[in-house]
Amino acid sequence: MNTILATLLALSAAFAHAAEGPTPPAPNLTTIASLDVPRYMGTWYEIAKYPNSFQKKCVADTRADYSVQPDGKVQVVNRCRQADGEMKVAVGAARQVGDTHSPKLEVRFAPAWLSFIPAVWGDYWVIDLDPAYQLVAVSEPTREYLWVLSRTAKVEPAAYDALLARLAAKGFDLKRLALTKQSD
Repeated sequence: MNTILATLLALSAAFAHAAEGPTPPAPNLTTIASLDVPRYMGTWYEIAKYPNSFQKKCVADTRADYSVQPDGKVQVVNRCRQADGEMKVAVGAARQVGDTHSPKLEVRFAPAWLSFIPAVWGDYWVIDLDPAYQLVAVSEPTREYLWVLSRTAKVEPAAYDALLARLAAKGFDLKRLALTKQSD
Protein backbone atom coordinates (compact mmCIF):
# COMPACT_ATOMS: atom_id res chain seq x y z
CA MET A 1 0.00 0.00 0.00
CA ASN A 2 2.82 2.43 0.88
CA THR A 3 4.49 1.71 -2.46
CA ILE A 4 1.31 2.53 -4.38
CA LEU A 5 0.83 5.75 -2.40
CA ALA A 6 4.46 6.78 -2.97
CA THR A 7 4.14 6.07 -6.70
CA LEU A 8 0.94 8.10 -6.94
CA LEU A 9 2.54 11.01 -5.10
CA ALA A 10 5.60 10.91 -7.36
CA LEU A 11 3.45 10.84 -10.49
CA SER A 12 1.32 13.68 -9.16
CA ALA A 13 4.42 15.79 -8.53
CA ALA A 14 5.78 15.02 -11.99
CA PHE A 15 2.53 16.02 -13.66
CA ALA A 16 2.34 19.22 -11.60
CA HIS A 17 5.89 20.10 -12.60
CA ALA A 18 5.16 19.38 -16.27
CA ALA A 19 2.06 21.61 -16.13
CA GLU A 20 4.23 24.55 -15.08
CA GLY A 21 5.89 24.44 -18.47
CA PRO A 22 9.50 23.89 -19.37
CA THR A 23 12.14 25.63 -17.32
CA PRO A 24 14.39 27.75 -19.51
CA PRO A 25 17.89 26.31 -19.64
CA ALA A 26 20.48 28.02 -17.47
CA PRO A 27 23.51 29.45 -19.21
CA ASN A 28 26.72 27.43 -19.15
CA LEU A 29 28.29 27.74 -15.72
CA THR A 30 31.33 29.98 -15.65
CA THR A 31 34.12 29.93 -13.10
CA ILE A 32 36.33 32.69 -11.84
CA ALA A 33 39.25 33.52 -14.17
CA SER A 34 41.99 31.95 -12.04
CA LEU A 35 42.59 30.49 -8.59
CA ASP A 36 45.67 30.88 -6.39
CA VAL A 37 45.51 27.45 -4.76
CA PRO A 38 48.06 28.14 -1.98
CA ARG A 39 46.07 31.25 -1.02
CA TYR A 40 42.84 29.19 -1.00
CA MET A 41 44.26 26.78 1.61
CA GLY A 42 43.03 27.01 5.18
CA THR A 43 39.65 26.88 6.89
CA TRP A 44 36.36 27.72 5.18
CA TYR A 45 33.06 27.78 7.09
CA GLU A 46 29.90 26.68 5.32
CA ILE A 47 27.43 29.57 5.27
CA ALA A 48 24.79 27.98 3.03
CA LYS A 49 24.36 25.04 0.67
CA TYR A 50 21.96 23.20 -1.54
CA PRO A 51 20.89 20.29 0.68
CA ASN A 52 22.43 17.00 -0.46
CA SER A 53 22.41 13.35 0.55
CA PHE A 54 25.96 13.15 1.85
CA GLN A 55 25.43 16.00 4.34
CA LYS A 56 21.95 15.01 5.47
CA LYS A 57 23.11 14.23 9.03
CA CYS A 58 24.93 17.56 9.39
CA VAL A 59 22.99 20.05 11.50
CA ALA A 60 25.61 22.70 12.36
CA ASP A 61 29.22 23.81 12.45
CA THR A 62 30.14 22.60 8.97
CA ARG A 63 33.58 23.57 7.75
CA ALA A 64 36.32 22.45 5.40
CA ASP A 65 40.06 22.61 5.98
CA TYR A 66 42.34 22.51 2.93
CA SER A 67 46.09 21.94 3.20
CA VAL A 68 48.93 21.18 0.81
CA GLN A 69 50.70 18.00 1.83
CA PRO A 70 54.48 17.39 1.55
CA ASP A 71 53.90 15.44 -1.69
CA GLY A 72 52.12 18.48 -3.20
CA LYS A 73 48.63 16.98 -3.04
CA VAL A 74 45.78 18.83 -1.35
CA GLN A 75 44.13 17.24 1.68
CA VAL A 76 40.50 18.10 2.42
CA VAL A 77 39.07 17.60 5.90
CA ASN A 78 35.33 18.24 6.17
CA ARG A 79 33.66 18.44 9.57
CA CYS A 80 30.10 18.93 10.75
CA ARG A 81 28.11 18.52 13.93
CA GLN A 82 25.39 15.87 13.91
CA ALA A 83 22.12 16.03 15.85
CA ASP A 84 23.59 13.92 18.67
CA GLY A 85 26.39 16.49 19.12
CA GLU A 86 29.09 14.30 17.62
CA MET A 87 31.43 15.81 15.03
CA LYS A 88 31.47 13.88 11.77
CA VAL A 89 34.81 14.04 9.92
CA ALA A 90 35.51 13.08 6.32
CA VAL A 91 39.05 13.17 4.92
CA GLY A 92 39.58 13.45 1.19
CA ALA A 93 41.83 14.81 -1.49
CA ALA A 94 41.59 17.51 -4.13
CA ARG A 95 43.39 18.02 -7.41
CA GLN A 96 43.41 20.83 -9.89
CA VAL A 97 42.07 20.21 -13.38
CA GLY A 98 44.08 22.08 -15.98
CA ASP A 99 46.90 24.52 -15.37
CA THR A 100 48.20 25.78 -12.01
CA HIS A 101 45.72 28.68 -11.95
CA SER A 102 42.64 26.67 -12.93
CA PRO A 103 39.56 27.32 -10.76
CA LYS A 104 38.33 23.83 -11.60
CA LEU A 105 39.20 21.15 -9.10
CA GLU A 106 38.07 17.63 -8.38
CA VAL A 107 37.62 16.14 -4.91
CA ARG A 108 37.29 12.59 -3.67
CA PHE A 109 36.45 11.06 -0.34
CA ALA A 110 36.82 7.45 -1.52
CA PRO A 111 39.96 5.57 -0.46
CA ALA A 112 43.16 6.53 -2.31
CA TRP A 113 43.44 3.09 -3.91
CA LEU A 114 40.21 3.87 -5.82
CA SER A 115 41.48 7.21 -7.16
CA PHE A 116 42.10 5.73 -10.63
CA ILE A 117 38.31 5.44 -11.11
CA PRO A 118 36.98 8.70 -12.59
CA ALA A 119 33.58 8.30 -10.89
CA VAL A 120 35.07 8.74 -7.39
CA TRP A 121 36.10 12.30 -8.25
CA GLY A 122 33.52 15.09 -8.03
CA ASP A 123 33.73 18.48 -9.73
CA TYR A 124 34.55 21.39 -7.43
CA TRP A 125 34.38 24.61 -9.43
CA VAL A 126 35.11 27.96 -7.84
CA ILE A 127 32.44 30.12 -9.46
CA ASP A 128 32.68 33.26 -7.32
CA LEU A 129 35.46 34.49 -5.05
CA ASP A 130 36.09 37.92 -3.61
CA PRO A 131 39.54 39.45 -4.20
CA ALA A 132 40.47 39.05 -0.52
CA TYR A 133 39.74 35.28 -0.61
CA GLN A 134 37.17 35.63 2.18
CA LEU A 135 33.87 34.57 0.57
CA VAL A 136 33.48 31.91 -2.10
CA ALA A 137 30.79 30.01 -4.00
CA VAL A 138 31.55 26.50 -5.22
CA SER A 139 29.45 24.38 -7.57
CA GLU A 140 29.72 22.05 -10.54
CA PRO A 141 28.58 22.16 -14.18
CA THR A 142 25.02 20.89 -13.62
CA ARG A 143 24.31 23.22 -10.66
CA GLU A 144 23.03 20.27 -8.63
CA TYR A 145 25.35 21.25 -5.78
CA LEU A 146 26.17 24.67 -4.39
CA TRP A 147 28.12 25.80 -1.34
CA VAL A 148 28.75 29.28 0.00
CA LEU A 149 31.84 29.31 2.20
CA SER A 150 33.55 31.99 4.25
CA ARG A 151 36.79 32.38 6.18
CA THR A 152 34.65 33.38 9.16
CA ALA A 153 31.60 31.69 10.67
CA LYS A 154 29.50 34.82 10.08
CA VAL A 155 29.27 36.93 6.90
CA GLU A 156 28.40 40.58 6.50
CA PRO A 157 24.83 40.73 5.14
CA ALA A 158 25.78 43.15 2.33
CA ALA A 159 28.55 40.84 1.07
CA TYR A 160 26.24 37.81 1.26
CA ASP A 161 23.40 39.59 -0.55
CA ALA A 162 25.77 40.73 -3.30
CA LEU A 163 27.00 37.15 -3.73
CA LEU A 164 23.41 35.88 -3.92
CA ALA A 165 22.67 38.40 -6.68
CA ARG A 166 25.67 37.13 -8.67
CA LEU A 167 24.55 33.51 -8.13
CA ALA A 168 21.03 34.32 -9.34
CA ALA A 169 22.56 35.89 -12.46
CA LYS A 170 24.42 32.60 -13.02
CA GLY A 171 21.12 30.70 -13.00
CA PHE A 172 21.05 29.36 -9.43
CA ASP A 173 17.72 28.87 -7.65
CA LEU A 174 18.25 30.80 -4.43
CA LYS A 175 15.11 29.26 -2.89
CA ARG A 176 17.01 25.97 -2.66
CA LEU A 177 19.76 27.45 -0.46
CA ALA A 178 19.72 26.33 3.16
CA LEU A 179 21.61 28.38 5.72
CA THR A 180 24.11 26.53 7.89
CA LYS A 181 24.05 27.09 11.63
CA GLN A 182 27.45 27.99 13.03
CA SER A 183 28.14 28.11 16.78
CA ASP A 184 29.48 31.36 18.16
